[in-house]
Amino acid sequence: MNLKAKLEMMSRGEPKKPGAAQAPVRTACWERTTLRPPEDFAEAYGLRAETLGLIQTGDWPDPVDPERIVFLDTETTGLAGGAGTIVFQIGLGRLTPDGFAVTQLVMRDYPEEKSLLERTAEIVGQGDMICTFNGRTFDLPLLQSRFLMNRLSPAVLDRPHLDLITASRRVFRLRLGSCRLQDLEREVLGFRREGDLPGSEAPKRFFDYLKTGQFSLLDEVLRHNEQDIASLCLLLIRLAAVYEEPERLPDGEDLYGMGAGLRRDRREQEARRCWRLVRAGRMRPKSRLLLADSYRRAGERDEAAEIWREMIARKEGGVQPYIEMAKHCEHVERDIPAALAYTRRALILLAEPSLGTNESVQEIKNALQYRYARLTRRLSGKTPKA
Repeated sequence: MNLKAKLEMMSRGEPKKPGAAQAPVRTACWERTTLRPPEDFAEAYGLRAETLGLIQTGDWPDPVDPERIVFLDTETTGLAGGAGTIVFQIGLGRLTPDGFAVTQLVMRDYPEEKSLLERTAEIVGQGDMICTFNGRTFDLPLLQSRFLMNRLSPAVLDRPHLDLITASRRVFRLRLGSCRLQDLEREVLGFRREGDLPGSEAPKRFFDYLKTGQFSLLDEVLRHNEQDIASLCLLLIRLAAVYEEPERLPDGEDLYGMGAGLRRDRREQEARRCWRLVRAGRMRPKSRLLLADSYRRAGERDEAAEIWREMIARKEGGVQPYIEMAKHCEHVERDIPAALAYTRRALILLAEPSLGTNESVQEIKNALQYRYARLTRRLSGKTPKA
């Protein structure tokens, strides 16, 4: 064959060898939608912007259209994130008139990644806000990175975002310690998964699928992801219910944590409501002290003093109520003898051998001794009034 003939053959392309099957190059990702009964999610249809604002501060749509909340969760090739981590499966949940619809997208091979992201953008774009579990630090930053790597705009992800891991930790961490989604399912939602694939095994399943081409290897990954999406909605329902009615929380740890979170968000009245409901258990003294401090900061000093007196009568809160009453008597009631008496009683409490002599106890003792000496001088008339 001369050079001209070889060049003509190259321009036409190399002829396929007989019997050599060419693997199809897919570009459209795999997609499936399942529907769960509406009665399982009935309370979600009544979600309000005011309630979302209690759960997490944010610029929420008002009024909220629950059917335009997109619940999002990803399965990835690694759990640490980073440039080499790829999202191979995305679950997207939406409330519909017919029930809770979970759409799942799978990248069956790397050429399908762009399709997976484009379809995700299309579905997310139909909503007003996103709800995730740890999406703020993992799912959304990773998706934004993958959008950019595929020369797609990540702007669709820039919308109000409710991250339920933050809200869950505020309320339940004191009692549960761990706030993994499956811990919350068991301890808060009241069910336990059976035969569930741990999320940490999802990357291996995907790589095994790529090696073998057996899509069934991803079945358990898809079941795990579908339940994650459904649990997101159920958890939001539960959080909305307890924020609207803290009386639904039977545990003092949960009420204390919710109140502390509300105070950080400057929702003082709602925080007080939580602390008032802590009527027993180890968190009652701490809750009463925070409630009294809330009154004090607001200038409602008589209400604060009433709480401190009650705590002293019940022998709650250790030395702190005595210290607060000493300050109140000196600076508000101008009753120096009473202030001195409360200071003396606080020093007697701190003399208990069981308290030891650690640094924090010694600091309190030093401050009280200084106060006692100053009040004694004031009472004897040797120092001017403050």
